[in-house]
Amino acid sequence: MGFRDLVADVDAVVFETLGDTAIIEGREQPVFGMFAAPWLQPKFGKLNTGLREPRFEIRVSDSHGLEQGMLVTVELSALDGGGDYDLLQLEPSGDGLVALILRMRA
Repeated sequence: MGFRDLVADVDAVVFETLGDTAIIEGREQPVFGMFAAPWLQPKFGKLNTGLREPRFEIRVSDSHGLEQGMLVTVELSALDGGGDYDLLQLEPSGDGLVALILRMRA
């Protein structure tokens, strides 16, 4: 068994135990991942922009067939950032995870 196989096994356990879930358009089952909506304010100096970049990190194996514009529903309370999002882009990190960059659906 190779290193990537071992890491994939660990990721599966961690995501299913600690992860958040999202319903992705066209998928029958929820997808496990890690949701975050960090502020982008530090990137713009001291200007208070209030910009956020919601992202949902999933395993590469769960990212096949995803396309820009798909609906991603993060299953969290609204105060934690849950709700409906449009998928803007995929950002692979090279470590077996892919960040889905999201925008709140109007």
